[in-house]
Amino acid sequence: MFLFQGEFDILRRLFTDPLSVAHPFVLLPLFGQTVLLISLLPKVPHRLLTYSGIACLGLLLGFICFIGIISLNWKIFISTLPFLFTAVYTIKAYRGEPWLK
Repeated sequence: MFLFQGEFDILRRLFTDPLSVAHPFVLLPLFGQTVLLISLLPKVPHRLLTYSGIACLGLLLGFICFIGIISLNWKIFISTLPFLFTAVYTIKAYRGEPWLK
């Protein structure tokens, strides 16, 4: 299953059978994606929206990263690195810190 197929399935179930997707690891990342999409609309994104969206998505991706580490599955671990690098880069850019010192 591709990511967009999974998200479409979650959105479909959210309106047809809400109890089947009523889990924090489903609803928080979905909320985080929605918040990040909303923060893209203004010319200057609001920091609080960006931070909260990253935090909501980061819960799931951080947990998946942790699972990859403890299970010694490098494919799972590596699949989370793009999000983690982008999140760290975004936070450093908002704070005005240089990415590489």
